[in-house]
Amino acid sequence: MSLLVRIYHKYKNRDFIFTIPLVILALDQILGYYFWILRSGQGLPQSEDGQWYIDYASALLNHFAIGTQMNDLMYLGYNLLLTLLLALFKDPAKIVFIQAVTAGLSVILVFKITRMLFNRTAAIIASYFYYDAWEVTLWSMYILSDSFFISLLLLCIFLLLKVYESNKRIYKILFVVSSLYMVVFRPTGIVMMAFILLYIVIRTNRQTLLRMLKTYRYVLGGCALAAVAACIYLFSGNALDPLISSLQFNAKKVLYNIYAKGWIYDKATPHDHYFKPNYDINIFNSLILSFLINNWDHISIIYGKRVIAFLGRWVWETNVTSLHGIKVLAEHLLPTLLFLTGTVMAIVNGKFRKSSIIWLSALAIFIFCIVLFIDAMYRYRAPAIPFIAIAAGYGAERILYGVFVIAKKYAGKLSRYGTRKSVNSDSGF
Repeated sequence: MSLLVRIYHKYKNRDFIFTIPLVILALDQILGYYFWILRSGQGLPQSEDGQWYIDYASALLNHFAIGTQMNDLMYLGYNLLLTLLLALFKDPAKIVFIQAVTAGLSVILVFKITRMLFNRTAAIIASYFYYDAWEVTLWSMYILSDSFFISLLLLCIFLLLKVYESNKRIYKILFVVSSLYMVVFRPTGIVMMAFILLYIVIRTNRQTLLRMLKTYRYVLGGCALAAVAACIYLFSGNALDPLISSLQFNAKKVLYNIYAKGWIYDKATPHDHYFKPNYDINIFNSLILSFLINNWDHISIIYGKRVIAFLGRWVWETNVTSLHGIKVLAEHLLPTLLFLTGTVMAIVNGKFRKSSIIWLSALAIFIFCIVLFIDAMYRYRAPAIPFIAIAAGYGAERILYGVFVIAKKYAGKLSRYGTRKSVNSDSGF
């Protein structure tokens, strides 16, 4: 018995005591669903995008040639990863298995990130919220970039926080490598990198930032000149024409097929804002600028509806005319309330600056969904789930802590009251 006590006191503060059970639970949920799908005989879920990725990776295996279209360059990281996995494992089902295991193991990153920014209790709660989120399980079943991107994003932020925590050179190198890979993994990575750089500016002391700029001014200047020279060369040589043309084509598709129809999602719903769009191209001869400015009032309404829709499809199905409807609404609102509680408490407790990467990451995905569109299955929202879980986990931990403090306070009062009553009784009153 004494041996068990010594072991407990030796390891009770080690993170692996908590991460091992969390990993087991996460893998049990995700892999359990994976094997259930295989046993059902239905096969793994398919999508048009997933088939495109497989066809593209197969084409690269047969003839390795990377084009200069948007999907060639802006999904370069995922395309190469999928090509490598196809070369090694052949079967897409095995790739999905690896993807599912990676998603399950990512609960460790959620735990570590929350632990570094807040505390262990918040880390445990956030990790539970993460692996319990249906989106994490769902998108790990598809041959799509989303699941691997979530894991890569968590790894990138974990390495960034380790840079601030330990300042070891290895973490700096790994952070730079993971960041560069994330930028070319999918377009969302570019948006995320912009917000990560903003976090670095927020987190870094002004004097330190100025000193760094002064110290590395020649290196930064050289990189900037090299980038400008490369852009001039590529533009003058028309090497980027296919990329620019495909970007313009996709932007036009979004404007004319989604914005012009007043769609909130990527398909029609009863909640859309229908209007007659102005197609005049009268601002700097730009189709995009002209459409956005000429229809700004209607687009503002669409954005407003998307802000509401970002919470989930349940916002359109709310029914407060019955007790059951109110109960369902409360269940749906709980994550939002916990997220807001975590936000407020981070500000009040002076932790917001250090932990602002959580809110910046969620904000980046939020802006991406509002400006582009929210797909009907909320796939584009999925990368925000871990960060919503972390903020909500901290909010839940603060609520539990507050309840504990209040309970302890009143328990002490009751104890003192009971002692006084006992003394009074013994004195003969």
